[in-house]
Amino acid sequence: MLRGVTQQADPNLLVGFDLADDAGVYRIAEDMALVQTVDIFTPVVDDAFSYGQIAAANSLSDIYAMGARPLTALNIAAFPRQTLPFEVLGEILRGGLSKVQEAGATILGGHTVENAEPLYGLAVTGIVHPNRIATNAGAQAGDVLILTKALGTGIVSTAIKREACSEVVAEAAINSMATLNRAACEAMLAVGIGEAIHGCTDITGFGLMGHAAEMAKASGVTLQLQTSAVPLLPGVAELAQDVRYITGGGGRNQEHLQGFIEWPPVLPNHLRHVLFDPQTSGGLLIAVAASHVDALLRELEQRDTLGAVIGQVAAGPPQLQLLG
Repeated sequence: MLRGVTQQADPNLLVGFDLADDAGVYRIAEDMALVQTVDIFTPVVDDAFSYGQIAAANSLSDIYAMGARPLTALNIAAFPRQTLPFEVLGEILRGGLSKVQEAGATILGGHTVENAEPLYGLAVTGIVHPNRIATNAGAQAGDVLILTKALGTGIVSTAIKREACSEVVAEAAINSMATLNRAACEAMLAVGIGEAIHGCTDITGFGLMGHAAEMAKASGVTLQLQTSAVPLLPGVAELAQDVRYITGGGGRNQEHLQGFIEWPPVLPNHLRHVLFDPQTSGGLLIAVAASHVDALLRELEQRDTLGAVIGQVAAGPPQLQLLG
């Protein structure tokens, strides 16, 4: 898709799209850079307010993955005005506003077009110090990999659409998707981006495997993942054993990474599906120096945020090695 679209040469462009990072970064002063991202998607839940919250949290996540602070946001929406009342759009926007306010940012306005199905998300601008940017290109051999949210939102969302999901399972996934990665970002900042935190990415549409692969490629290292340590949302292990709830996106993610992954001798089939499952507003995957793992886990715990140690970084060619 991007063949022929080249990255512009600009000394102030600190992070572009060449390494598939979470957001672009542009320096505007010696001690400040702008971080910019945009994301929209169709509803993953039935409730309009919850959908707005989730979409906004997902958009803001790219800012947090860079170790930045969100500053402003613009609503981007598409809406089928002939088939849904405008009150639904109002609830979507109200849900998004609640998350932007929680993030301490400000919505400046936005743009809406008519479309056959709803779409919603944000274009977000944040700020970061140019010397303290967390990118997916910084992982170093010896680092430990920590994941801050459990997996399985794509599978649960599919089950919700098919009316085959319990209220408890649905609520756990919705709460996870609507949770900002702000606390995880603050934990990284407290430990020190650059000195201790060497790399970070958020886990969204390409799934854990896809985003881990991007980190491996950008950093030029091998990521070794302990599959048995990967946290799953409630009910996901059971749902993932039923092909009716396996997402098409997960299959495309797996196909895209053929030849890049070294598989363990035995891996439960349902876990394979979860590892490739597209996540909506997933957690952060953080590469932290081994000497600072305990400090990061303490900071995450103090903020009531999951910190699951799921692997390590090794010297070697860019690839993923899955361990049992």
